Amino acid sequence: MKMKKYYASSIPEAMKQVRAELGEDAVILNSKVVIKKKFFGMVKKKSFEVVAGVDAMEPNQVAPAPTPAVLPVAPKNNTRLQEITDAIQAKIHQDQIPQDAAVLEDTSMSEELRKEIADLKSLMQSMHKKTTQAQYPDELLPFIEYLRQQELSEELITTIGDELFMHFKEASEINFSQCKMITKNLLRKKLEVLQVGGLSYERKYINVLGPTGVGKTTTIAKMAARAVLEKKKKIGFITTDTYRIAAIEQLKTYAGLLQAPVEIAYNATDFEQAVQKLSHLDLVFIDTAGRNYKEVKYVEDLQRLIKFDDQAESYLVLAMTTKEKDMENIVDQFKQVPIEKFIFTKMDETNSIGTMINLMIKYNKGLAYYTNDQEVPEDIEEADLEAVLNLFFQGEER
Repeated sequence: MKMKKYYASSIPEAMKQVRAELGEDAVILNSKVVIKKKFFGMVKKKSFEVVAGVDAMEPNQVAPAPTPAVLPVAPKNNTRLQEITDAIQAKIHQDQIPQDAAVLEDTSMSEELRKEIADLKSLMQSMHKKTTQAQYPDELLPFIEYLRQQELSEELITTIGDELFMHFKEASEINFSQCKMITKNLLRKKLEVLQVGGLSYERKYINVLGPTGVGKTTTIAKMAARAVLEKKKKIGFITTDTYRIAAIEQLKTYAGLLQAPVEIAYNATDFEQAVQKLSHLDLVFIDTAGRNYKEVKYVEDLQRLIKFDDQAESYLVLAMTTKEKDMENIVDQFKQVPIEKFIFTKMDETNSIGTMINLMIKYNKGLAYYTNDQEVPEDIEEADLEAVLNLFFQGEER
């Protein structure tokens, strides 16, 4: 085996050097961070050391002819993907990338290391997509592309694709309807363990959380209207959204139509007093301030203001028009809050709902409602597993 050591400012840059010199058959044998000291140790410079190797062919050796196969698998791409994954894990185990978030914040190189991880993840996803194209027969590729257009995660697409391929090998053919049925069954198994459905009506306080602009106040009005009209509940409202006068006025308008009292809480003392005033009601809906919940301090402020106890159930509202990564950042910030289920809004403004399924599975959270317009109380649907699965294929193209 021919081996060589490479130095670069990043792993992707090192891999470019490896591919350029050793070719696509090269294997990453080892990688690590190297800190070089200059000017008597006062200046530190970080680089990455990568050891790569490639099997050298003997002068008289003839490359074997490729063996025909039913499926054109791409071992090179799979190998490259595994090599990158191994490189990340190796650096973590070598304690060169701190695993604890608090440690990352206190590490002078944390931003650079996070960027390296992001670059590697992006490269892995790109190579994974290319691998998928070569991994499955042509008959499956249109359906695989449909899953990708629906923005289903690559991990789920691989799971589904592997299952579809098993059926394809047995029957030597497969159509869209069969692919759809198999996919539904797989997603159903993953989602049926989660709680799906609206308010339990077992707890008095309904905390509705979420960032600004997702439609929390309108969603609360829709939930409250159903509680009054369908369940004959006596309800009230508490709003902590004192940053926007329009939000308070909007909630008061809805409350007036439902003949329900509204209390405004500017601080924790106001909130306690509001709870006492509304203690005689069946349900109290709590409208929280829309803030940039990608910042942890706003979540901490919320925890100090309202209660998350066994008398309350909490729902996180997210808009389907938001980028999935931004949604993940928001959910991550709420990890200390006992979120019961998600509520997704603005369903009518997107053609794909894969993100909704991705988040439910990733965070093990159920779904309470999804909304598709501004009308109160009409434009809200209580979540149902079969309805969600049907929504996923609503825009199918045969």
